[in-house]
Amino acid sequence: MGQAEARTIAPARGAAIRAEPARSLGARIGRGELKAAEVAEAFLARIAEAEPEVHAFAWHDPTFVRHQAAELDRYRASGRPVGRLHGVPVALKDIIDTARIPTTNGTPLDAGRVPDKDAWIVARLKAEGALILGKTVTTELAYLHPGPTANPAAPGHTPGGSSSGSAAAVAAGMAPLAIGTQTGGSVIRPASFCGVAGFKPSFGAIPRTGILRQSGTLDTVGVFARDAEDCALLADALFGHDPADPATTPAPAPRLYEAACSPPPVTPTLAFVEMPGWASAHEDTRGAFAELVALLGEQCWETPLPRIYDEAAALRERINFAEMAHAYHRYDRADADLSPEIRAALDAGRAVTAKDYLAALDWQRVLRAGIEEILERADAILCPAAPGPAPEGLGSTGSAIFNGLWTWLGLPAITLPLLQSQAGLPIGVQLVGRPGDDARLLRTAAWLDTTLAQPEAETP
Repeated sequence: MGQAEARTIAPARGAAIRAEPARSLGARIGRGELKAAEVAEAFLARIAEAEPEVHAFAWHDPTFVRHQAAELDRYRASGRPVGRLHGVPVALKDIIDTARIPTTNGTPLDAGRVPDKDAWIVARLKAEGALILGKTVTTELAYLHPGPTANPAAPGHTPGGSSSGSAAAVAAGMAPLAIGTQTGGSVIRPASFCGVAGFKPSFGAIPRTGILRQSGTLDTVGVFARDAEDCALLADALFGHDPADPATTPAPAPRLYEAACSPPPVTPTLAFVEMPGWASAHEDTRGAFAELVALLGEQCWETPLPRIYDEAAALRERINFAEMAHAYHRYDRADADLSPEIRAALDAGRAVTAKDYLAALDWQRVLRAGIEEILERADAILCPAAPGPAPEGLGSTGSAIFNGLWTWLGLPAITLPLLQSQAGLPIGVQLVGRPGDDARLLRTAAWLDTTLAQPEAETP
């Protein structure tokens, strides 16, 4: 198919392509049944249609996308082996460096910034044949001050943050896959609000070299897709070791995608916990999870968390603020041009003493031991991804109270769009696994998704 033909793709054909899972698109392109150019045009058409309302992209160039697609099709036609993501479009959060493409970190202070080198994960994506669709909107410096992105699943409600553009791009059908980062709840929360799947791996599983650093202890790369299997497909290509990122370690390939597509050897057991902050949960969240736990029956048991976990949010925040103040020192002279949210966080970080910072770090080991005790008796912890559906208005990104604990402890977490509020807004179901046991978590998530989709299961 030539470029001119690709640009006149029929709307019905484009819609059919966009409806396919990313794993199906990659497999069909690899077999020669579908061309990367045709897939690119399908998503370009959707971007042209939805982007004026959604504002998911900070940078997007259709000519660049078409050029990549043509090169990928020429490569495939040469008969050489193709990567796992050959021709599959992927959108990148605008704190991830891309060579010769703007990366502005969600702040006017970095306007015009064009890196000369790809981030580690971008180089890996290109090696796997992924098509870089564009850079997605992030909140200012990946913190709390919202960007312009709207929520496709809940107009007039926040899309969450800080990976708002990545979640919205997948939710609006403008990208089959997207990448974000999480320091508190910046993958799980927007995925829940926008009604898509979001996966935050174990800490250190994906190298962060070439990505804006906010907190070396907490920053984690995550992915967005429509379901657990597609999350596994993308994450599988990104797991690895980079000596430039001390959080990563050499390890065998985890085979995430293979695990996610395999049935569990025995029916999984889940442990439902009432998270710190449960009192703030929306009544629809409480009701939906009560029905879900009842529906799962003997496969789900309830367990409380000791009161010491009520301190976790403040401890994680202390670490985040202290490390943010250090990482963002280059913006100190531009303090007047920063939002009140960033200024307050930096001021708080500068006030943290070394003693208090080190004490907060010490609590990680203690609190993780308590969670691992629960996970010795369950395949995953079950809890809400957010206190409720996306809050109304665009002035806030919502609460990360149900995410920060898992980020701080370095545990893998995934949210699935399985529940709805009384008003029809998405409510995400979050599953949390053992550190390093990402493959098992993804398999459990896929099992839960399939179980609740069965006709005999009345999903709450």
